[in-house]
Amino acid sequence: MTTVTNTSATSTTLGSTSSTTKNTSPNEVTEDRFLKLLVAQMNNQDPLNPLDNAAVTSQMAQINTVNGIEKLNTTVKSLMTQFTMNQSLQGAALVGRSVLVDGNSIRLSDGMAAGGFKLDSAADKARVEVIDAGGAVLDTLNLGALKAGTHTFAWDGKAADGRAIADGMYSFRVTATQANNPVTTTTLAAARVISVANNDDGLQLDLQDLGSHAYADVKSIF
Repeated sequence: MTTVTNTSATSTTLGSTSSTTKNTSPNEVTEDRFLKLLVAQMNNQDPLNPLDNAAVTSQMAQINTVNGIEKLNTTVKSLMTQFTMNQSLQGAALVGRSVLVDGNSIRLSDGMAAGGFKLDSAADKARVEVIDAGGAVLDTLNLGALKAGTHTFAWDGKAADGRAIADGMYSFRVTATQANNPVTTTTLAAARVISVANNDDGLQLDLQDLGSHAYADVKSIF
């Protein structure tokens, strides 16, 4: 036999008292003070010079404007918080991946190196020259015709004469032409993302060999 017992949602215990405190928002406090001042002003107005209806309407509009601005500020703050959280998640997903940022350095490791560049317009000829610390050109990569935009390249770590180059940091430069007219280029250094951090300057990426860079500095991810 099953017994079902109804229990009242509200119970009273002898000797105990309960009280409910109403939370009042800053906006409600401001409105309450405004209305009290307005009523006091109307009650104490000069009968021979009564408060103008336009003045009352103007004051009501002012308090509504203040409340509207406060609500807008709250909304914007909430959106900024969400944006920062989303950016942090995106940044965390970059750890271990390679990105392109402004620069002309290139890391040779295990016979492989990569870099990038941006062409402001299409080019019928483009080439990359890999340079050592002394300024000597080690190898030249002829990339042929390329469209405008961001491009990447790979270097096999060998000099023009076929000898293997020691691992380390090198630099590169890019030249491009269209009908023998120079095309504006921007060199981009490739680096692996080691870690990410969020500070007062926004999301920062710690890049191998290149140090800290802002998330906004990233030109491409690969």
